Amino acid sequence: MDNEIVEKVKEIKREFRAMMDGATAQSMREKGLKYKLNWGATLPRLRQLADEIGKNYDLAIALWKEDVRECKILATMIMPPDKVLPEVIDIWMEQTTSLEIAEQAAFNLYQHLPFAADKAFMWLSSPDVLPQICGYHILSRLFMRGQEPNERAINEFVDQALCALQSDDISLKKAAMQSLQHFANLGLMYERIANSALRSIGLSFT
Repeated sequence: MDNEIVEKVKEIKREFRAMMDGATAQSMREKGLKYKLNWGATLPRLRQLADEIGKNYDLAIALWKEDVRECKILATMIMPPDKVLPEVIDIWMEQTTSLEIAEQAAFNLYQHLPFAADKAFMWLSSPDVLPQICGYHILSRLFMRGQEPNERAINEFVDQALCALQSDDISLKKAAMQSLQHFANLGLMYERIANSALRSIGLSFT
């Protein structure tokens, strides 16, 4: 890591101190969101900082390595989706330990990757919950943009979603249901497939 990046990371951390919101940080702790360091900076302020910085691969890599909530979220905001390799994304996913970071990464970065759908389907079959949640959030965004899966992908998505909806994890069930809803919104055929799948396990959208 060159000196310029090191100094930039230090400068950004100083900015986080200025953004410190003790009440927000305390609220996160009470909700079980535990980080080694959490300044409680709000997402709009982090987005504003990301816009000022612009896309920066090397800085994103450096920020992600910091065990700080704001550093990791900012890293997902400034990483250029067209430059990052799948191997780097795999490492980031392995190092993700909180639902907030997983959701922010999916929203800020993963949905925009050229290989977003491939990663999403790979993560749906993960034994771990956070990758699955990321997968469903990515697919939700792709469906919202009108991207239609092929027949094989449809079958895999529906099968995995039904498994997720029968899990004990509330966040996973919510992500799967939202994704299935966006899938249904692709058109009448997709709506019928989704409704039939839900009925098979005694559920419905309403």
